[in-house]
Amino acid sequence: MREANRSGGRLAGRVAVVTGAASGIGKATAERFAREGARLALLDVNEEAGAALAAAIGPSAVFYACDVADGAAVRETFRAIDGDLAPPDALVNNAGVSHVGAAATTSEADFDRVYRVNVKGAYHCLRAALRSMLGRGGAIVNMASTVSAIGVPNRFAYSMSKGAVLTMTLSVACDYVREGIRCNAIAPARVHTPFVDGYLAKYYPGKEQETYDQLAAAQPVGRMGTPEEVAALALYLCSDEAAFVTGSLFPIDGGAMLLRP
Repeated sequence: MREANRSGGRLAGRVAVVTGAASGIGKATAERFAREGARLALLDVNEEAGAALAAAIGPSAVFYACDVADGAAVRETFRAIDGDLAPPDALVNNAGVSHVGAAATTSEADFDRVYRVNVKGAYHCLRAALRSMLGRGGAIVNMASTVSAIGVPNRFAYSMSKGAVLTMTLSVACDYVREGIRCNAIAPARVHTPFVDGYLAKYYPGKEQETYDQLAAAQPVGRMGTPEEVAALALYLCSDEAAFVTGSLFPIDGGAMLLRP
């Protein structure tokens, strides 16, 4: 991995790829990395929001419209990143979708949709990033979830996918540790993102605020996390400060996993 210029930020001189960068945790991560001097490749399927974010960050950020579930598109995008910026030093594998339902109520189509984005999408980006990092080193952060390790009602397909993200993290960390490539996972609990607002509007119309307050209060610290808090953890894991850290799952959950009955 290229050495950071400490005077210019914790990621100065480095190229970072952030998937699902147009909103929520991905957007907060991109903004935080930009402040720390990184040059950014922002990937998302939302072209309007992704392009607006890149414009807001400035010339250090380039947006690429990319569906991570499409392996050919991911390979083409990473080739473009190598040419436009440089081979990436860091990957934040954040793109994902959710689904509400138990095993008996999850259709095959919904199961496949979650698998394509959350599992195959993570795989496509891991594979492309690893090819760029071999011989150079690098840092990978996969966005897992508390449901990678604990059961949550009506999250069957989502839990399946995030369990896979965790085990992929462990495998990559094991296989590439001697190549100087670190791979870790973050496990957020409930974080207040546009997804949460959309979920409340869809499933609890007219009761959005009441339901939000209930969901927030259910976490031991009494609130939801913020995208910026997760971004700060991703920054640490991609920085030299985490040089001795690989193959780990980092809960950022307000005590949800620790105090779960």
